[in-house]
Amino acid sequence: MAERTYLTTNHWGTYRAVVEDGKLVEMRAFEEDKDPSSIGQGIVDALNAPSRITSPMVRESWLRDVPGARTDLRGKDRFVALDWPEVEELVAREITRVRDTHGSNAIYAGSYGWASAGRFHHAQSQLKRFLNCTGGFTSSKFTYSFAAAEAMIPHVLGSYREFLNTTNSWSAIADHGQLVVAFGGIPIKNSQIDAGGMGVHSQRAGIEQAVAAGVEFVNISPLKGDVIPETNAEWLPARPNSDVALMLALAHTIYTEKLHAQAFLDRYCVGFERFADYLTGATDSVAKDADWAASLTEIPADTIRALARRMARRRTVVSVAWSLTRQDHGEQPFWMAITLAAMLGQIGTPGGGFAFGFAATNSIGADYPLLKGGSLPQGQNGVTDYIPVARITDLLLGAGKTVEFDGHSLTYPDIKLVWWAGGNPYHHHQDLNALAKAWEKPDTVICNDWCWTPTAKRADIVLPCTTHVERDDISMSQRDPYVIRVEQAVPPPADVRNDYDIFTGIARQMGLETQFTEDKTADDWIREIYGKTAFSAGKVGDLASTEVDQAKSDQPKLNLPDWEAFCAKGWLKVETNDPPRVMLQRFVDDPESNPLNTPSGKIEIFSETVAGFGYRDCFGHPAWFDPYEWLGNATGEDLHLISNQPSTKLHSQLDQGAISLAGKIDGREPVLINPQDAKRRAIAHGDLVRLFNARGACLAVAQVSDDVRDGVVQMATGAWWDPDETGMCRHGNPNALTRDKGTSDLGQGPTAHTCLVKIERFDRPAPAVRAFDPPEIIDGRQS
Repeated sequence: MAERTYLTTNHWGTYRAVVEDGKLVEMRAFEEDKDPSSIGQGIVDALNAPSRITSPMVRESWLRDVPGARTDLRGKDRFVALDWPEVEELVAREITRVRDTHGSNAIYAGSYGWASAGRFHHAQSQLKRFLNCTGGFTSSKFTYSFAAAEAMIPHVLGSYREFLNTTNSWSAIADHGQLVVAFGGIPIKNSQIDAGGMGVHSQRAGIEQAVAAGVEFVNISPLKGDVIPETNAEWLPARPNSDVALMLALAHTIYTEKLHAQAFLDRYCVGFERFADYLTGATDSVAKDADWAASLTEIPADTIRALARRMARRRTVVSVAWSLTRQDHGEQPFWMAITLAAMLGQIGTPGGGFAFGFAATNSIGADYPLLKGGSLPQGQNGVTDYIPVARITDLLLGAGKTVEFDGHSLTYPDIKLVWWAGGNPYHHHQDLNALAKAWEKPDTVICNDWCWTPTAKRADIVLPCTTHVERDDISMSQRDPYVIRVEQAVPPPADVRNDYDIFTGIARQMGLETQFTEDKTADDWIREIYGKTAFSAGKVGDLASTEVDQAKSDQPKLNLPDWEAFCAKGWLKVETNDPPRVMLQRFVDDPESNPLNTPSGKIEIFSETVAGFGYRDCFGHPAWFDPYEWLGNATGEDLHLISNQPSTKLHSQLDQGAISLAGKIDGREPVLINPQDAKRRAIAHGDLVRLFNARGACLAVAQVSDDVRDGVVQMATGAWWDPDETGMCRHGNPNALTRDKGTSDLGQGPTAHTCLVKIERFDRPAPAVRAFDPPEIIDGRQS
């Protein structure tokens, strides 16, 4: 058989796509990658599985009647396969109707999904560029990953993304650090992926470098496996959602035993005195000491005090996982971690300070130059309305409702059309049964997708798009040194188009083709993006915030080979001789010349701006707030559910592929439960169980393990939602159970990790899983 290989990149790495006789048979690891992820292999069998969408589809009731007809049948109705010209006309007519009758703000382009690996074939950019040509759309702000931090940290440091992208490198920690205290752990499984793609995986090597240098690790998490065994980490299995209480108690010991760095606080921070009054109880008569925290965290007070002294004596990094923002009052852990690191006085020193999300993606903590890749211009949105990203259900149900968000009052518009491309809200949103009811509100839902995800099944119009192995592109990430020429490995099905061609066809129907395409082909755009690629000769993270914009504008052009030479090799690596990254070093070296972009120019432990908002659920300084539901107020048989990221897929992508399926048990997701909790409920290893609360229910297969603390169950996200007639997910999507509540009036982020459930053996016959079954389809095509 004739074999050919093609270079391709996706969220979980770079591969050589192996094609035999025109069929994709393997995703072979890129020769540069010494720690490749197996997830990419999942595309091989998923590419042409029954879940593949191979022609444009329209929901039967919507097509037969009018927009808005029988919206209760979304997810149940049959679909009619149509030819592209007919569907293009339907979409163009519906956009025009909604825009002219209700205004462009009646169109919501959620399209929240992980950044596509291709710089040009990026679904969100394509959709937003197209809709901006039509007059605009209501948009969303921030991300499900860490929305609370995106709102909070700019008030504290002047920026969030700057410091996310420039976290202290593992090499600096190995050379100078002594202790990593990891709140939420450092889950290496998450580092298989990176937004925008990657050349090689480096996170494991970075951690192992620190371990070899003698750096010690403390894992503060309900899950023992949140730090790799090679670290020999001390495990402190704190109650979920109690991290801020523990940090406050550490701070209290450091402060009252005079182990804090007062000189650092005086020079580089503002507002510590007001925070100290809260810490000691001067303002509320509650000292946030180790004894106080012990009852909240279930970590012994002596252990807390000993850790505080150890942190003060050693070069310490305070690491906070992104997951800590996805809980009730998720703004507080990151703010408190910065405060704790400031009290230690090691911010801006090699191997010290704080870190946002080691191993959350591959690049956090890596010694890479910051690439500045070209991208598809999205144009100007003519609509100013927006929502916090995780408030989609509120938006659809709450036309005219006013909500608070980061110092602003937002009024929800009345949404008539929802368009999703490059994402799956029925994976990442909370309380999916409530979302499904809200999903009945719009007249029309349009979805670009390549397979029958729960979102595609609940759309009115489905536009089938290509996958990363079916198109040419160029891949680069701001936080990875590789630039990859993505090659089309196999042709798509005959009636499947890339997003650019999909929107071009609709734009043509609306008389907007030239405005959308600028008379350029996809190849023209890809070459233009390549020519605009540049990189920073230094590290933006070494600069104070006031210098960042100037530094970016001064970035020299990357010395790229010409297009033909680049395509011939297929990839290039940007080399750098920069020293290990030390976040905020320039600010600490000279704060007067390099102030932060905060009102004071310093780290704001107390923020007058935030205090001025007057929010009851977010003060002017970091603070402890009781979560709305957690083990501290649990009753009866309640357990705390941790729904973390999966190890066998990215979010819900490729859930139908072989790698993800191999991680399931009898086709369902596993749930980890402590032996004590299992015994009390007569649950044995391998039992089919039902998790439930007032919001919903789902099935899973019990895995009894000491690696999860008592009172907690853990089930990864990503299983395609598969509800029965009662709303119970037969497949195991934990967002059937999570509550759809904002973190606070400041951040309005998701709170999936604040969730109590009950669990019991499911003794009835196991229902069949239908998650990957396509809907019933009628062929209505003319040819």
